[in-house]
Parts: sequence; C-alpha cells; structure tokens
Amino acid sequence: LEHPGVDRAAGEKFLQEAFQILLEEGVRKGTDVAEKVCEWREPEELRRLLELELPQRGEPPAALLQHCRRLLRYSVKTGHPRFFNQLFSGLDHHALVGRFLTETLNTSQYTYEVAPAFVLMEEVVLAKLRELVGWSHGDGIFAPGGSISNMFAMNLARFQRFPQSRRGGNWALPRLVLFTSQESHYSIEKGAAFLGIGTDNVRLVPADQRGKMIPEELEKEIEKARAEGAEPFLVCATAGTTVLGAFDPLGAIADICQRQGLWLHVDAAWGGSALLSSAHRHLLAGIERANSVTWNPHKLLGVGLQCSAFLLRDTSV
Repeated sequence: LEHPGVDRAAGEKFLQEAFQILLEEGVRKGTDVAEKVCEWREPEELRRLLELELPQRGEPPAALLQHCRRLLRYSVKTGHPRFFNQLFSGLDHHALVGRFLTETLNTSQYTYEVAPAFVLMEEVVLAKLRELVGWSHGDGIFAPGGSISNMFAMNLARFQRFPQSRRGGNWALPRLVLFTSQESHYSIEKGAAFLGIGTDNVRLVPADQRGKMIPEELEKEIEKARAEGAEPFLVCATAGTTVLGAFDPLGAIADICQRQGLWLHVDAAWGGSALLSSAHRHLLAGIERANSVTWNPHKLLGVGLQCSAFLLRDTSV
C-alpha cells in the first residue's frame, strides 16, 4: 500500500495525450467532410499495420499512443457526414461526453448502492419514454440492443400467459406460437430459437406492397394455429422495418390482439423516435395500446451504441 502499482501522474499525462488524439483524429477528422470515412485496407494488410501480435513485454506510452492513432485511422468513422450505412445517427458531442462519464465511473446499474446517480437518471428517462408512447405508468429497462429487448417481450408474454413456466420451464407449456410480419427483424426468430419456442413456431404474416403487415392475414394465421392445436400468445408488430421502413397498422393489430387475447409487442427500435415528431407521430397511432415496446435511442436520437429501451405498460408482469 505504501507503493501503489499505478503511477497517477504518468497515468494522467497518458490520458491527456490520448484524449488529444481522440479529439483530433476521432472527433475533428472523423466529422470533417474533407477527410475520408475510412482508410480502407484488406484484412491481411490491416493485421500487419495494426501490429496485432501480442508482445511478450509491456510497451511504453508513446507506442500505446501510436496504436491509438492507427486504430482511429483505419476504423470506420460512423459520425462522418458521408457515412451512409446501417442505422447510425452520427456523432453528438454531448452524448459522447455522457459515454465518457459512464466509462470513467465504471459502475453497473443493478443496484442503487453502486450507481445512485445513474439509477435515478434511468428512472426519469424511462418514464419520459413511456410518456411519449402514451402511458402514464409502467416499467422498463435499458438493454444492450433491440434484439435483447424483443426477446424480453417474448419471455414476459410467455410468463404472463403461463406463470407456471417460471418454475416448470417448457415442460409446463403447450406448443406456443407467435406472429410477426414477413418484413420483421430477424431478432424475432432468433429470440424464439434462444427461448426454446422454436423458429417453426414463428408465423410470418404476409405484408402489402409497402411492407406493412396485413391485419386480415394476421387473424387468419391465428385461427389456423389454433386449429392445429397450438397456443397463440404474442403478436410482434414493427414500427419502421429494416428494409422498407414500413410501419405496421398498429390500431388494427391491437384490435385483433384484444379480441384474441394476445400480448402485443411493438418493435419500434428504429421508428420509435418518430414519436417526437409532430409531423410523423401519426405513423405510430395505436402504439399506446401495446403491452410492450422496443425503442432504440441510438438509432435516431444521437445516443451512442448500444442503447435500447424495453418499455412495459403494466408493472404486474
């Protein structure tokens, strides 16, 4: 204890120099339209340039800083004005500071004891997101991606319909069937496989030419599943599909779920942020009737990866 293993002065100096590299190479150049989105190299060349072989001995600060420069130089700058790929939302300087704060404090939000400030912040933000959905109460949690949030919905819908499955597992269940659009995200089938429901029990409902689920076809699929002796329990609608950006008709789907007694989950991972737009909010009309919602702030709200909110209308599940 008299001779700590960390040299604080040297560590702070290294941090200052590293932050300067991050600011210049990652932020300034990374958002400068005159700079390249990426210094592209093929895998073998890049492996050599990055010097990825693990050394037998530690390296001095200057060498580590050089590694930082190379990493930034040969990485894709998703905040660049000319980066057009997938669902990134650019670089927001304030959001980046927030990420620096969470990394610096290095806490986990599972208890108030270890993360008092963040736990309170989480409650406030989740409450605001639920308010935008149209709920005055409820619950929620932040998850490491929309795929996990969608899987949470499947699991809770299963527990809500068959509480005994918490203890008895799949042995306490009939053959469960869920329904989603043929244009839905692959995470629905992935979640069904992970939870033991099985991809054969994910019924893909036909969509129209604009990529929207056809409610009449949904009801046919539900009746067909029941005729086969299966147990329908969940419908997953999509607000902003990956390929076409389609918004399923949530009101009509909610009517069917209410009539059939099924859990309605809305995968609004991408399109949920339209709730903040007075011009486009109508695309999500009926979302307030859902039992649960997935919403990814990292897609259109400038938040860094990964940030997915799983929202619940009811707290009793």
